[in-house]
Amino acid sequence: MNTNQNDQIRDTVRQGYAAIARGQSASCCGSGDCCSNQLTQALGYNNEDLDNLPQGADMGLSCGNPTALAQLQSGQTVLDLGSGGGLDVFIAAQKIGPAGRAIGVDMTPEMLRKARNATSIFTSQTGLSNLEFRLGEIEHLPVADNSIDVVISNCVINLSPDKPQVWREIARVLKPGGKACISDLALKKPLPESIRQSAAARVACIAGAILIDDSRALIRQANLTDIQIEEKQYNLDIMTDCNDPLYRLVKTELPPNETLNNYIISVNITAYKS
Repeated sequence: MNTNQNDQIRDTVRQGYAAIARGQSASCCGSGDCCSNQLTQALGYNNEDLDNLPQGADMGLSCGNPTALAQLQSGQTVLDLGSGGGLDVFIAAQKIGPAGRAIGVDMTPEMLRKARNATSIFTSQTGLSNLEFRLGEIEHLPVADNSIDVVISNCVINLSPDKPQVWREIARVLKPGGKACISDLALKKPLPESIRQSAAARVACIAGAILIDDSRALIRQANLTDIQIEEKQYNLDIMTDCNDPLYRLVKTELPPNETLNNYIISVNITAYKS
């Protein structure tokens, strides 16, 4: 893709997620808190993780639980790529404690505003002030070299039009010995072209997904090592149950007798900087 195409994709994603943050569009899990909670619990978040979340931090935008995958430790510095309403940053801040630092980066000002507004509520509930949210693109992280112990991300890298650059940035900001723990969506087989070109499918985390082997190659090219990719079935039927408009629209583009579950799988990715 050329620079103009990449910018167009980012603008499409930014506009889509700005609308979600403003409540003008449903999230990837529909418009209700019940649905968001249903999906979040299905992905392995427990009550201890969720009890101190500010209202609205869980926006139903997850496809895994990278904070659990990372096995976070006290005192670590954690960076969340595409932090949205702050779900994983708030959880990470609790796990790493006051000696640690949790940083969220998001390119959508409306999402950033939402997360920052919730920070004072989180601090009053937990006594923790060990977190911050920064405006930036995940292809150009506003983070110093060799400064991060753990990079996490939840259903976001698939949205990027320049995934090789994302992985290079992850490698740049990680400390030697640091690790990336990523939950994302990947493809079992190539998508129909009509879905690949669909703006709704891009915002719904489908059109930008790539094959698992392609992800592994990009991570290796970024000079990260000990790459582990765990495949997990991701039941997109829950989106239909929640009447998610993006997924309903995408389903109309599928070939006869095909479902989204024939194409999409959830992956947990772990890789290290040597």
